[in-house]
Amino acid sequence: MKFAEFEVGMLIKHPLVPVTREEMLDFARKYDPQSFHIDENQAEQGHWGGLIASGWLTCAKAMRMAVDTSLHDSESFGSPGVERLRWVLPVRAGDSIRLEATVASKRVSSSRSDLGIIRWNWNVFNQRDELVLELDATSMFELKPSQE
Repeated sequence: MKFAEFEVGMLIKHPLVPVTREEMLDFARKYDPQSFHIDENQAEQGHWGGLIASGWLTCAKAMRMAVDTSLHDSESFGSPGVERLRWVLPVRAGDSIRLEATVASKRVSSSRSDLGIIRWNWNVFNQRDELVLELDATSMFELKPSQE
């Protein structure tokens, strides 16, 4: 989507995508090797009663869904960060997750007319429509004078 196509209040949805045991373990071994992500026996005895996906894997999959639905053909060139990141419920192997992103605000920078800024709220749900992740993201877009 182009910056001009985003509207405040717009709801952007991505359908369910699977979360596999293999990708959970691979991601956790590389980036988040805590026992409840990588060790089945310890995880069974732990707080979560089994392996759970790293929250960072959930974030990465949400990012992929945002790119697939909105950012892949846009003028987006990055983000200054996210706010209010919450992992609400654990994601487990065999779950599927989907993204619902709502555009909260859209503006052209007051100091740079070639910079568009969108703030959007991302909610990720599992196949039971339970909220598993929420965050507020800001995306920056490079604008040409005709896009203002």
